[in-house]
Amino acid sequence: CRSPPLCDHKFEQTLPCAFPLALLRLPPCDICTGLWGVISGGSSAFSNDGSIVRYSCSEGYYPTVRIRRCIKGRWNPLPKKKNPECKKITCPDPRGFENGDVYPYQRQYFVDDTTHYSCNSGYDFRGSGTRVCQANGKWSGGTPVCGRNSDYCPDPGVPAGCTREGHRFNIDDKVMYRCENKWTLIGSKERVCQENGQWSGTEPQCYADFTYDSPEEASEGFSSSLKSNLAVSQQHEGTGSLLQLILPSSWGKLDIYIALDVSDSIDEEDFKKAKGVIKTLIEKVYEIVYLYVFGMGDDVNAEDMNDLKTDRGNDKFFFKLQNLDDLQKTFDEMIDEGTSVALCGLYRDYDDVTGPNKRHQYPWLAKISVTRNSGKISNCVGSLITSSFILTAAHCFRFEDTPDRITVDLGSDIKDYIPHPRYDVAAKQKMGIPEYYEFDVALIQLKEPVIMGIGLRPICIPCTKETSGALKLSDREGTCRKHQEELMSAETVKASFMSVVGSSIEKKQITIKQGKWRDACVEDAKKADGITAINAKDIVTDNFLCSGGIEPTVDDVACKGDSGGATFVVPGNRQVQVGIVSWGVKDLCKDTRTPKSDSHTRDYHTSLFSAEVREFLKRYLEDEKLGTPLTFL
Repeated sequence: CRSPPLCDHKFEQTLPCAFPLALLRLPPCDICTGLWGVISGGSSAFSNDGSIVRYSCSEGYYPTVRIRRCIKGRWNPLPKKKNPECKKITCPDPRGFENGDVYPYQRQYFVDDTTHYSCNSGYDFRGSGTRVCQANGKWSGGTPVCGRNSDYCPDPGVPAGCTREGHRFNIDDKVMYRCENKWTLIGSKERVCQENGQWSGTEPQCYADFTYDSPEEASEGFSSSLKSNLAVSQQHEGTGSLLQLILPSSWGKLDIYIALDVSDSIDEEDFKKAKGVIKTLIEKVYEIVYLYVFGMGDDVNAEDMNDLKTDRGNDKFFFKLQNLDDLQKTFDEMIDEGTSVALCGLYRDYDDVTGPNKRHQYPWLAKISVTRNSGKISNCVGSLITSSFILTAAHCFRFEDTPDRITVDLGSDIKDYIPHPRYDVAAKQKMGIPEYYEFDVALIQLKEPVIMGIGLRPICIPCTKETSGALKLSDREGTCRKHQEELMSAETVKASFMSVVGSSIEKKQITIKQGKWRDACVEDAKKADGITAINAKDIVTDNFLCSGGIEPTVDDVACKGDSGGATFVVPGNRQVQVGIVSWGVKDLCKDTRTPKSDSHTRDYHTSLFSAEVREFLKRYLEDEKLGTPLTFL
C-alpha cells in the first residue's frame, strides 16, 4: 500500500490499503468519492472537496445511510459490506390504540396506507376516524382516542408508535410515554392532569430518522405557539394589539434569539442560505421572538434537541425539517402581515390587582342598564366579543325598549340591539312553562368601535379561528368539534361568571354538569315557580348548559342582574365564553350576593355551541361592514 503521488493531505498515510491502483493516483477525498458514492435504488451527491456524500431516494423511500464524511481517510460512519439502499418509509405503529379497533391490522404501514378507527361500546370517540400514512413518515389528522370522559382530565390517548403507563386521569395523576424500537419520542415523556382539566406538556410523537415535519405543519405549529407566547408577553408587558406587537412600539418588546450552527459540519453555502432565511423572518416580525429550535437536514439529533425544549402548555418548540427551503416556506406561510387581529381572551390574573385596575381581570365585561317607560332601571351584564358588538341575554330587553334607553360602560353609545329571531318567552305557555328561555341571546351593536387596551379586550367565543389561536390549535385542527372537545370534554367542567352589584364585581365559580350529572340538573327545572310541565327536557333543551346543586361540588348561583353575563372557562391563559347566564330555578340572593346552591338550585346558560346560536352570531359578527369581523369555522 503506497501513498498517492498527488496527495499531500495530512491523513494520506492512514488510508486503507484496499484501493485500486488507479484510484491511488487521486487525492484522498476523491478516493473516498470513487469508492462510496453508490446507493441501491437511489442517488448520491458529493461536496465540492469530496469529503461528504449524501444519499437520497425517491418519494416514499429513505436511504439506510443518509450522510458520510471522509475524516482522516476513513468514512464516518464506516461503510459495511453492503451498499446503502433505499427502503420504504413506514409510519409508527397505530396498533396501541385503546378501547376500540384499528383496521386493517398490518405488521407495517407504508406511505398511502389508510387506517380506520372505531370505539367499543360505552366509549366516546374523538380525533381522526381515518388516517393516511404520509411521505414524511407521519400519520395525517389527530390522534384517535376512545374515552369515557369520566375522570377530571380527558383520556390523553396513545399516539401511534407509543406505549403509555398510567390509566387514571384525575388531578395530579401522571401518564408516561415511550416510543417502541428505534423511534425517538418528540414531545412530553410525562404529562400531568392539571386543575384546569388540561394535560401539561405536549402530546408526544414518535419520529424515525426519516421523519420530518412538513412546512405546513411547522408553520401551523410555530404560528400557534408564537401567538400564545405573544399573549403571555402582552399580559405581562402592557397594552397593545398583536399588530402593535409585530410592529415596533414604545411600551415593550419580546426578544428573539436566533442561533445558527457554525461548526465544520455545515457547508458555507448552506450557512449563507440560512442567514438569508433568518433575515426574512426578522424583516417580517421586527422585534418579536421566542426560543424555538428548527433542525434541518440529515444530522439532526432529534432526541437531544427534544430534551432541550421547554415543556409549557401545549406549545411545540422543536421542529424537524428536511432542508432550508422548507424552513423558508415555513416562515413565508406563517407570517402574513395582512391578517393580524387583536388577541381575544387575554386578562391579568394577579392577586394584587385592585381598584380601577381590577377590570384587567375581566377586560371584556360590559355593564348594561335599560331605562323603562316607568323610569325604572333594569341591569344586565354582557361581554365584548368584537370592537363593535356586546353579547348578552335577549330577556334583558322588552319590545318597547329603544337604543337610546340602553347604556353600557364601555365608552360608546348604542346603535341597536338584536335578539335571536327564535327567542319567544311565551312560546310554551300552553305546555305549563310560563316563561321559556331557549335562544335567550342578543347582540348590542355599538355606534363606534371601542379602542382596545389592557382593560378593554374581547373575550374568546368558540367555533372561531381567533379562538383556535387561543387554544393553540393549528388551522387544520381548528374545528368547532375540536373546540368542544378541548373546552367541554369532562362530565363536570369548571367554569365562572361575573356577578355585578354597583361598583362591586365578584367572580362566581360553578361546574357545568354533563354526562351522568346532566339529567338530574335538567330535571330540577320542574321545581321552578309556576312550571307544571311534565317533561323537563321541554323546559331545558340541549341548547342549554346546566350548573348548580351540591354534587360533586357546591356551586355559586346567579342573582338578578347577572343575566346576560359570560359563562366562561380558562384553558391555559385565555378566557373563553361557552355560555350566557340565562335563568335559574330559585332566587337565593335576597340576603346575600354570594349564595351557595342547595341540592335543587340550578342555573341554566344558553350554550354557544348551539348550532342555531352560532348561526345567529355568524350572521352579524362575520360581516366586515359591521366592525372588526370574526372568522367562524
